[in-house]
Formats: sequence, C-alpha cells, structure tokens
Amino acid sequence: MAQEMAVPPQPRILIVEDDADIAGMLVDLVKGNGFQAASVTNGIEMDRILARHGFDLILLDGMLPGEDGFSICRRLRSSGKTPILMLTALREDIDRILGLELGADDYVTKPFNSRELIARIKNILRRASDHSEPEVELKPMTFSGWRIDPRSRQLFDADGAQVSMTTAEFDLLWAFCCHPNKVLTREQLLAMTHAGSAGPVERSVDAHISRVRQKIEPNLKDPTFIKTVRLGGYLFASKVERQP
Repeated sequence: MAQEMAVPPQPRILIVEDDADIAGMLVDLVKGNGFQAASVTNGIEMDRILARHGFDLILLDGMLPGEDGFSICRRLRSSGKTPILMLTALREDIDRILGLELGADDYVTKPFNSRELIARIKNILRRASDHSEPEVELKPMTFSGWRIDPRSRQLFDADGAQVSMTTAEFDLLWAFCCHPNKVLTREQLLAMTHAGSAGPVERSVDAHISRVRQKIEPNLKDPTFIKTVRLGGYLFASKVERQP
C-alpha cells in the first residue's frame, strides 16, 4: 500500500490594509496562489490577531488610519522577525527606501502587478525558510568578536548579546561572511540572498546594508567592516573564522 506524502502547511499571510476593495482583492490573490490569508484594517486589529496567531509574512500598507504603516513596521521589527512586505502608493525613492530602513524586507508600490507581488512574496518566504546550504556551510562564524549562526539565524555581539536582524539583513551579512575581503557587486548580493529578478532594486541593497552597518559598525562615518568600493560594490573587510 502506497504511503501518502505529508502535505506541507500553506504559509500564512496577514494583510494590513484599510481599503476594503484592495484588501479583498489581496486576500483572493494570495489564496489563489496557495497561501492562507487573513486581513485587518489597522494596527490595533493587527496586534489583536498577532497575539492569537502566528504568520509567515505581513503585507503592510504604508498609509493607514491612526498609526501608519511605517510606524507599525518599526514597531514590528523591534520586537520580532516576521518578514514584512510594504505596500505603498508613495512613489518617491526616499519614501520607499524609508520602509526598508525601518526594517521591511521588500516593498511594492500601488498600482502593482499581481504577478510581481506574488513573486516578491515567494522570494521573501524562500529567503526566510531556505536551509538548502550544505551542512559544512551551516557552521557558525566569528569576526572581530561577533558570532553569526546560520542555523538559528542569529547574530551575537562581542558581549554575547543577540542583535535583532531582518531576514534580508541576516542574508546580506551571511553572504559577506562567506566571502570576506572580496568585492561583491549589488547583483551578486541580490543573487546570494535569493532575491532573484523580482527582488529589491539596487538602492534596496544599499538600504539594507545601511541597516546592517548601524548594527555592527562602531563608527558609521568610517565603516571598518562593510566598505563601499566605488563603481564596484561592497567589501567585507574582516577576518572570518568558521567555528567547529
């Protein structure tokens, strides 16, 4: 008798959107692409449902009544690691990058292409759950007293305190640790962090690197770890050692 294969659970997506028509369309879209979905209209409702249920990704509108999406993003990131995809009508680069600097993993601007939105959702979820590296590459690494553990996806400073990181931030730092003292272009960093063709634009890479620097650099005006290489990309200037 053939043994039935276990069906993996569908990822759960929480949609925070105050426009009822857009929220309904988003729920239908994500459900139609194999995800579970729930929607709320503001930060208060979001807090209530998050207290009762866990989600694999939060699709967060930037313009909400009461507490806006950017403030919610900052608050969520300070207390958790759930991936965040910002959905905003703002088109200025500074507004889009602000969401990334506050801890969002990616963003999509309205009006959006449905296929692009689903592709970005899938990329974020893949980055969050990808454990396909060989075991030898999953050993913790250390650099200048810092310790990064790819299995638990945690970063610890020289005093042993854990430093909170988003999925994108951790992936970038891990990519640097795997290729120390080597210039990496933005395109290479996008590929190493599984962003693919639907991933963030180059400026998004810069924004995420800026956030990583804020967490590990002793002097932001003169970075000693992640150095910018003019017309080249970035270089991680530190000795990295793999732990047994």
